[in-house]
Amino acid sequence: MLIGLGVRDVVLIESLDLSFGPGLTALTGETGAGKSIILDALGLALGARADAGLVRHGAAQAVVTAIFALPADHAVFAFLDDKGLDYARDEDLVLRRTLSADGRSRAFVNDQATSVGVLRDLGALLIEVHGQHETVGLLDARTHRPLLDAFGGCGPELAAAGEAWSAWRAARERAAALRADQDRAAAETEELTLRLTELDRLDPKSGEETALAEERALLGASEKALAEIAAARDHLGGDAVSGRLAHAFRALERARERTIQAGASAEHGAGKLITDAAEAVDRALIEATEAAAAIDAAAEAFDFEPDRLEKAEERLFALRAMARKLNLAVEDLPSARAAFAARLLAIEHVGEAVAAADKEEAAARAAYQGAAAALTAARRAAGDRLAKAVLAELGPLKLDKARFRVAVEPLAEDRVGPAGADRIEFEIATVPGAPFAGLGAIASGGELARFALALKASLAGRGGEQPLMIFDEVDQGVGGAVADAVGLRLRRLAKDAQVLVVTHSPQVAARGDAHWRVSKAGAGGALRTGIEVLSPAAREEEIARMLSGAEITDAARAAARALMDA
Repeated sequence: MLIGLGVRDVVLIESLDLSFGPGLTALTGETGAGKSIILDALGLALGARADAGLVRHGAAQAVVTAIFALPADHAVFAFLDDKGLDYARDEDLVLRRTLSADGRSRAFVNDQATSVGVLRDLGALLIEVHGQHETVGLLDARTHRPLLDAFGGCGPELAAAGEAWSAWRAARERAAALRADQDRAAAETEELTLRLTELDRLDPKSGEETALAEERALLGASEKALAEIAAARDHLGGDAVSGRLAHAFRALERARERTIQAGASAEHGAGKLITDAAEAVDRALIEATEAAAAIDAAAEAFDFEPDRLEKAEERLFALRAMARKLNLAVEDLPSARAAFAARLLAIEHVGEAVAAADKEEAAARAAYQGAAAALTAARRAAGDRLAKAVLAELGPLKLDKARFRVAVEPLAEDRVGPAGADRIEFEIATVPGAPFAGLGAIASGGELARFALALKASLAGRGGEQPLMIFDEVDQGVGGAVADAVGLRLRRLAKDAQVLVVTHSPQVAARGDAHWRVSKAGAGGALRTGIEVLSPAAREEEIARMLSGAEITDAARAAARALMDA
């Protein structure tokens, strides 16, 4: 909903701040007072084409600011996301446009600089204009489908078609990917087979590179290590040390026996000392024997095959060469081997996979066509109901000779989508016997505006979030009962939407929830346009003026009261 409009230095407006409410707001005033200037100013804020002539004479620039309060799920926010513009869903949306006297223009959304095109696209989401010289919204056939779907309550069928479309698209993409895979399979098979044969022959093992590198380092150091081990064996003395220790042990044993035979105690004195010495020699003998065995075992650990180092280096070089060939790390060769084997196996079965995917795609396509057909049927039924509703509205609006229909035509299969398989357009025949055509075939601006009113009145309460609707002199050229019918439909439409009407008809103005009078004051170059929000008493006087002209009579005032109370 539009809640505020600030205008600075636009044509005859020096400074103006307007607050808008819900429902129907009527703008009246003498011809030439400047009612169109208000609409021009709002158009500037919403991306309309700018002309330097809109800048007030003597001012450096014109500035227009439009403020909207929108529900959190409004389509505007998705658009702002797409354009990368910041916003807060719980705050007002502020659109601002500046126009300098030399014709240069700048656009802002929430004080962020943007293009005029962005403002124009936002304007298409926020307002509809129906008038003598311009109609925005209904002439664009792209708006007709969502309007019909909302009117007909086609949401469940639309959702089902969207889900079926997504499933069909996914199945189609899977089948296409598999077919492309199949086309590449022949050349890929030859390459994979060659690589897998090489890897099978090489038979790489996990962790093999590290083990080989360690072995190569060890083998390279083995010659010097063996020499050092041999030196250790020599220094130990080998069997000679053990023999001497054994002789020493036996000699000590004999000495201990003689001492004991001579009456000495084995637990005290010389006997004890000889026993301790024998035990020490015995321990040394055991340690010397174990040391010699350990040295021999260490030497045996270096007892490699003569060509073991050469073989280890050849294996390591072969692994690294294959890794370079495949642009992999050596440690990844085993997993690459498994992947190649799995890929070859998959290629062998790709034909079966393609056939299965084609079958799934055909089933998904049939499911989508069924869902789209159900949506088409719902739309045709809704179109018939809408046509009857609109035709019932046309007579009171002096369009009784016109005929209206909703054209629901099939789209080519390459143009169908989640919104179904239908091209939808509202069509009208303005005179009996004339062929149906798009709404642009209505030549008269007044007739087009009244037709838009009839259509909007038929759609009232069915179309979800409605934009601000502006009807500019929709009552042009009509009066009496027709003007009263226009006013009644505008009031009905405004129950669920925000409507602004520029009117010369007292029957229309009397239906407003709010009434603004546009006037021009001053003389010569000092003329200024202003807007007055009318009180109930001032409304009565303005409507009486519209009824009687320059001289307002008591009868005109009574008629004005009757219109306001109707």
